[in-house]
Amino acid sequence: MNITTSAILRWSGLAAVAAGLIFAGIQPIHPPDVLASVTTSKWAIIISFKLAMCFLFLIGMTGLYARQMRRAGWLGAIGYVMLMLSWGLQIGFVFTELFILPPLASVAPAFIDSYLGVVNGFPGTLDIGALVPTYTVLSVLYLFGGLMFGIATLRAGILPRWPAALLAVTALLTPAAAFLPHDLQRIFAGMPMGVAVAWLGYELWAEGRKAARTAKVRLDVSDFIQSKIV
Repeated sequence: MNITTSAILRWSGLAAVAAGLIFAGIQPIHPPDVLASVTTSKWAIIISFKLAMCFLFLIGMTGLYARQMRRAGWLGAIGYVMLMLSWGLQIGFVFTELFILPPLASVAPAFIDSYLGVVNGFPGTLDIGALVPTYTVLSVLYLFGGLMFGIATLRAGILPRWPAALLAVTALLTPAAAFLPHDLQRIFAGMPMGVAVAWLGYELWAEGRKAARTAKVRLDVSDFIQSKIV
């Protein structure tokens, strides 16, 4: 493992840590997904973090998959692709929440109620077209992607088993959280997932840091030997 590879591991690991921590951290403080929230400063701050989190997830999960790509097999590949599609779609929804919904609060409240109803489980009266099935696809990709990626990580045996198991179990139990109030859904389904990704990211960062130190020592020894030969 050379210095360039170790640097990629470190940075992608840090991205996964940041994404996981944001995901877990915002769950208990997320403003209610209702019309009254979208014009508040708290909404702007939290949703801004969510948008950054989505991009960090794309980077972090790519690093986690690349580290174990050969041993993760087809299960890991499918899980990775599903998670990438899920978070890619999520970027569109979060972008809308941050930049489009607030200006529409006073002129199109029915649209906002219906849009947020996709998330909070209380559909509005307005037909919002393909947004509902798209969010359903996003949720399915997130569920099965997390389950498959977690199982593949367990089978690969490169990254620690406990966070991999937590990732898989959380994805598996996420549908059960749908029976809870929306605020509790965030805590019981979102926080464990964030912890699992942050944990895996930390292990990836630590491995990359160790590899960088080892590579540096080897270079120093090589330079020393060459200087003595010369």
